[in-house]
Amino acid sequence: MAINLQKGQRVDLTKGNPGLSKIMVGLGWDPVQAKGGGGFLSSIFGGGGGQNVDCDASVLLLGEGDKLKSNKDVVYFGNLKSNDGSIQHTGDNLTGDGDGDDEQILIDLSRVPAHIQKLVFVVNIYDCVKRNQHFGMIQNAFIRIVNSANKQEMIQFNLTEDYSGKTSLVVGEIYRHGNDWKFAAVGTGTTAPGLSEIVRSYA
Repeated sequence: MAINLQKGQRVDLTKGNPGLSKIMVGLGWDPVQAKGGGGFLSSIFGGGGGQNVDCDASVLLLGEGDKLKSNKDVVYFGNLKSNDGSIQHTGDNLTGDGDGDDEQILIDLSRVPAHIQKLVFVVNIYDCVKRNQHFGMIQNAFIRIVNSANKQEMIQFNLTEDYSGKTSLVVGEIYRHGNDWKFAAVGTGTTAPGLSEIVRSYA
């Protein structure tokens, strides 16, 4: 049975799960549906159907001091696999429509290089400045972790805050704790306009 986390909580991932190595990290979100013919969103964005908001999930592989050593340590839609092959992004979803995961990241914890101390999961809005979009236009955002061996969901963290005006989210972190891995539910919104600005903040 999955553990449902609140913002700020941390939980053991591998401790108590001997042999756990391959996991799937699923991230999902839905566009806020504007009320037909009126309403706050309709008055701003026009029309009754809302807008497609293209969110992108990324993973930053951080080394000592929570620093990013190389741009190659960013796995996203433009770089779908880490150099060592331990982390693989399954591809971009352009709309966020539909149930379930919108983007998935496959991780083999046993193959993550020893110098990588933390994996940071980020979601940002593609071309947010030009499109005048922010996370107040997104609802039902979540991150979940599934044991790839038996397909059982282990952890779920639903982001319930109002992120209006925020253009990127640091959703969660998987980090080393001695010989084990732990997960932290972060859920912090920022105004970084794109992935490159997020990456620079860890440089």
